[in-house]
Amino acid sequence: MKRHLLSALTLALLASVSGMAGAAEKSVKPSKPTSGIAVEYIDPAVRAQDDFFVHTNGKWLATTEIPADKASWGSFAKLHDDIQPQLRAIIENAAANASGNADKQRIGDFYAAFMDEARLEQLGVAPIQADQARIAALKDKKELPALIAYMNRVGISAPIDFGVHQDNKDSTKYVADFGQSGLGLPDRDYYLKKDDAKLADALAKYEVNIAKMLALAGDANATANAKAIVAFETEIAKIQWTKVELRDPVKAYNKYELAKLPAMMPGYDWNGYLAATGLAGKVDYVIVGQPTYFQALDKVLADTPLETLKAYFQWQLVRSAAPYMSKQFVETNFDFYGKTLSGVTEMRPRWKRGVSATEAALGESIGKVYVEQYFPPEYKARMDVLVKNLLAAFKQSINTLEWMTPATKKEAQAKLAKFTTKIGYPNKWRDYSSMTVKRDDLLGNVRRATEFRYNYEVNKLGKPIDRDEWLMTPQTVNAYYNPEMNEIVFPASILQPPFFDPKADDAVNYGAIGGVIGHEISHGFDDQGAQYDGDGNLRDWWSEADHKNFKAKTGQLVAQYNAFSPLPGYNVNGELTLGENIGDNSGLAVAYKAYKLSLKGKKAPVIDGLTGDQRFFMGWSQVWRMKMRDPALIQQIKTDPHSPGQYRANGTMRNQPGFYDAFGVKPGDKMYLSPKDRVIIW
Repeated sequence: MKRHLLSALTLALLASVSGMAGAAEKSVKPSKPTSGIAVEYIDPAVRAQDDFFVHTNGKWLATTEIPADKASWGSFAKLHDDIQPQLRAIIENAAANASGNADKQRIGDFYAAFMDEARLEQLGVAPIQADQARIAALKDKKELPALIAYMNRVGISAPIDFGVHQDNKDSTKYVADFGQSGLGLPDRDYYLKKDDAKLADALAKYEVNIAKMLALAGDANATANAKAIVAFETEIAKIQWTKVELRDPVKAYNKYELAKLPAMMPGYDWNGYLAATGLAGKVDYVIVGQPTYFQALDKVLADTPLETLKAYFQWQLVRSAAPYMSKQFVETNFDFYGKTLSGVTEMRPRWKRGVSATEAALGESIGKVYVEQYFPPEYKARMDVLVKNLLAAFKQSINTLEWMTPATKKEAQAKLAKFTTKIGYPNKWRDYSSMTVKRDDLLGNVRRATEFRYNYEVNKLGKPIDRDEWLMTPQTVNAYYNPEMNEIVFPASILQPPFFDPKADDAVNYGAIGGVIGHEISHGFDDQGAQYDGDGNLRDWWSEADHKNFKAKTGQLVAQYNAFSPLPGYNVNGELTLGENIGDNSGLAVAYKAYKLSLKGKKAPVIDGLTGDQRFFMGWSQVWRMKMRDPALIQQIKTDPHSPGQYRANGTMRNQPGFYDAFGVKPGDKMYLSPKDRVIIW
């Protein structure tokens, strides 16, 4: 349970745009640049001033069907899907040409084990029988800590989880962090919002799915046990913190010496748990993310019959293993988690699932080859120039803030100066030599890969901070900001429109990938990131006046997004999405300044009948082109700190003064906000 603030569904560019520096820019600047705008998708029937997202993407929205095996479809999903054949070729080539190369052998054997459906049908329930017996053998609740520690180690969900990360108040040390876990549904609301018909229906179908899965695994009392399991998980849901509460890093920082853990949860054998997790002797304190949850969990466990707890752990075992077992388990699992929760009608082809599983286990081994084939070294240098350009614009932006006091501006500049940028791929690759992969043991491979990652994390304790570590693989279509490292990270995953178009004029690239880079920089100064200093420590570097002004602005932003309703009865949660909304609004504002600086006083050309400023803002809107199935959209609203795509476009535009000028937005237009209501933070 790492408390890193990752910007999911955010993409990084792997090349520069012109107007930046030297030879690198010349290699991508075309003699006759295109607009980079997918003009074929523009819907002229919808005014840009009334719905900019639909104006830019309307014809795409009207003609595009979400693929049957996808919960959503858009720019990110398509580019991720486009990469899959590349990764498949890397994996299959590794399998065919291992010849003594241990890395290739592991990749090939893992994928082969996944693709061997005949073997999985032959094994049936056998892969989980040893764990089933372990759970069935429980005689006393005193044995639960050892079982939970084992489940933590091999990746089976349990009511207690932990991870290893930097101490938020001493970023020079690694620390173990305990947190809430253990639900089979995406959020506590699925259990507790009884007046929501859609969530109630999902809960009812969840219970049916549990019964089916347990029956497949040999449980003669599956129906009764399923009912008891849902009741138990409902009790857990009642005591868990909400997604909004979990966003507060100060509230979540609760330092406990090991000797004081029993006082928080007297009925739990903490000494046994710590020994079984491998933490004993490695730490003298831990961070407890949600103390009230642990205190209440003690009573919930005490009040729950042992047989119910055993049924619950059997269910979590089966649920975690199902995707890696025989066809019946795979299809029954998909029937609920794919069809019911996400609205997906077909499973992904088996080879794509095999690629995903192999990547999850051996991501950097695959990434190393991916970089060699698809990320020339000069791309890293080009991206470095572009990021520096955005950082320079952010530095200028801080100096112009009217709401921030001079002393706090100085602190903000000091933090910005300490930013670390990682581009493309890590300086050193992970060593998987201690991981055993067997060609005839898929679930065993998955468990051993999980335990490998577990040991990798635990072995950090007591050692210096590894500042070369990456939290994403190079082939991941994403980017992130890590507050404890004060770093922005851009994996080497993509180099194609709509995020970057080497044939296009600068405007669209600044609006698209420039906005994304600005987004990641802004995470260092959103409502969470701003609580960390330049060294990655939780420290209040704000004056009282700054806090007041910042809260007023973020409160306005919360209210704006709370008003957005992507589905009847389901509004965006402005508090849950606040950090990402700050990132979008501030990131695009900074990218716009960087674009203006790149022009060096010259007037941008008109291309496809669009001015430079118009292309800039349309570039951002193209990035968030997306359609989503209703069940998946509900799940996003309940669990995801990002707003749905249309509001990442429209919600951001309404706060950008340049957008009003570019498209002549006036009072009475649906996109219009009065100047006093526009939120400009960074």
